[in-house]
Amino acid sequence: MRAISYVILQHRDEVLLQLRQGTGYMDGYWSTAAAGHVEPGEAAHAAAVREAGEELGIHIDPAQLQPLCTVHRNQQAGSYVDFFFRTSQWDGVPRLMEPERAAQLRWFPLDALPDNLVEQEDLVLSRLDSDLPPILSMGFGTETPQPQRLD
Repeated sequence: MRAISYVILQHRDEVLLQLRQGTGYMDGYWSTAAAGHVEPGEAAHAAAVREAGEELGIHIDPAQLQPLCTVHRNQQAGSYVDFFFRTSQWDGVPRLMEPERAAQLRWFPLDALPDNLVEQEDLVLSRLDSDLPPILSMGFGTETPQPQRLD
């Protein structure tokens, strides 16, 4: 099972997305501006900070990362655990650091996200303004159970 950390950069009601190219996975689709595999021995939040630096040239204080949810997904290539974080605070100006892997960066309003979003990212981004369950699943042939509320 592989782990991936995603960083959603949010400014007011907009999120920064990148258009994938040259990666061999979902090229031509929009995705979070920074994401990548968690390396062996690396914590998920540390991977998020690292990926933001590598892909966008910005620095994020780990204390500014808000954990959003985890997506457990099953795909033909294997099983993945995706850790989604959000932040509205970073140092530097986001820019494409790997132009061979992303065609462009663009801010999108949450109520006008592109149709061609990577599926697991769409699952999270489309629920940012609502009750986002702590765990979502996809690709297992069953719906994600709704969280139980303790009153």
